[in-house]
Amino acid sequence: MAAASERPQPEAAKPLLGLLNGIAQAAYYGNAEITEELLRDQLYPDLAAQEFRALRAKMAGVVKSIASADMDPNQLEAFLTAQTKKPGGITNDQAAALAKFWKSHRAKIRDSLINQSRWENNLRNMSWRVDMKSQSRHVDQLNSPVAIVEMELGKNGQESEFLTLELDETKLNQMLKNLAEIEGSITSLTQAT
Repeated sequence: MAAASERPQPEAAKPLLGLLNGIAQAAYYGNAEITEELLRDQLYPDLAAQEFRALRAKMAGVVKSIASADMDPNQLEAFLTAQTKKPGGITNDQAAALAKFWKSHRAKIRDSLINQSRWENNLRNMSWRVDMKSQSRHVDQLNSPVAIVEMELGKNGQESEFLTLELDETKLNQMLKNLAEIEGSITSLTQAT
C-alpha cells in the first residue's frame, strides 16, 4: 500500500484527486462555489448522476472518517487497507489517491475542524498604552496614570469586535492578580496530566 502511494498516479486518479479536493473545499474550507454539479461536470462528465452521487458520498464518508480521527500515516494505511478488503469498499487506486490527498491536506483540514469547533471568540490581538487622566469627576484623580487596553476579539471568518478597558493602578493590580491565579490553575492542570 505504501509503495502504491509513492508511484506516479495513473491518469484515472486525477479526477478522483480533484473530487477529494472538491469535497475538502466544500466540507472543510467553506467554499460554497464547489457544488456537486460542478464536480460532476468538470471531473466525471460521462458518469451518470446517480453513480457520481454514490461515488461522491462514498469518498466524502471515507474522508470524514479519516479527518475525524486525524489519522497519522500508519493509522491511514491500516484504515485504507481494511477499506479495500471490505465488500463494497474502495479500490487500491482509490486508496492510493486518498493517501496522497490526506498527506497534503491533513494539517489544513485539522485546523479547519478545530476552528469550526470553537464556539466563542478568540483573542486575536491586544495593544495597550498608558495615558494621564485629564478629565475626572474627582479632582484627586486628575493627572493620574491609567492603562488603556484594547483587545481584538473574533472568530475565524467573522469580523472582529474591539473591547477597550481603562484601568487605574488599583484595577490593574487586581486584574494582574486574577490573571496570575488563572495561570496557576492552568499550570497545575497541565502538569497533572
